[in-house]
Formats: sequence, structure tokens, C-alpha cells
Amino acid sequence: MFEIEERLENKGITIDAIVEAAMGLYVSHGLSEEQASMIIKAKIQKNLQDPNVSSLLLGAVLLEEELYEKRKNSEIAEDPVFLLSDEIIGMAIAECIGGTYARFEFTRYDQKKPGILATLGPFLDDAVAGLIAGCTSRLYSECV
Repeated sequence: MFEIEERLENKGITIDAIVEAAMGLYVSHGLSEEQASMIIKAKIQKNLQDPNVSSLLLGAVLLEEELYEKRKNSEIAEDPVFLLSDEIIGMAIAECIGGTYARFEFTRYDQKKPGILATLGPFLDDAVAGLIAGCTSRLYSECV
């Protein structure tokens, strides 16, 4: 939806890189890492088709371009503590997919920034962390 997968790939964010970041903080719930990564990948692909998730991701892509990439010397270049809209987008994506549990999972990914998350700007790192958190939270809930 909204060509979001293509837009992310244009930013160097592939599905495989997202899965790799997800696996960076994976906590085993009776599945092998290979099984978990396959399930997480399927969940990511499915959720990219959700209009709510894809529109929030699109918002992050556009905000990143407008407020971060075009303004390298702006006051948000270093992701300051007063910038909250990026966190709100990430939490909204996480909760849209995985409910309240996903908000706590989002915090783990937001703080540790495994894999590709460490290379992204303030909006996309949180949006992708939210996507991961929602999907991994769902995985954990289904394994219980």
C-alpha cells in the first residue's frame, strides 16, 4: 500500500534488513531463530499492506525527507529530546499491530537500535522500530 515497501527500499531499508534488526533482540519463545525470522518476515510483509501502518510509515518517510534530510543543520539533526513526534509515530505503528504489549517492545528496539535502526534518521528509526515491535510482540503473544 502507498508503495511503502518500494519507498523504504529507496531509503536502503529492505525487508531482510528489518528482519535482521528484529532478530537482533529476539528472545526465544520455543522457536528456532530461523523459524522466528520467517514468521517475522511474513508479519512485516502482511502489515505493510495495512493502510494504517503503511500511512504512518509514509508519514515517517516524508517527515524524514523534509525535516531531516533537507535540513542537515537544523535543530533536529541529532534527534533532540524535545522531538517527540518520531516516538509517537513509532509507538502508533507498534500499537496498531501488536497492541499495548508492543509499546514496551518498541522501547527495547528504540533504545538498543539493532541493525539498520542504528543507521536511520530520527523518524525512520522509530517508525521501523515500531513495525518490528508490533510484529515481534505478535509473535511472542502467539507463542505463549
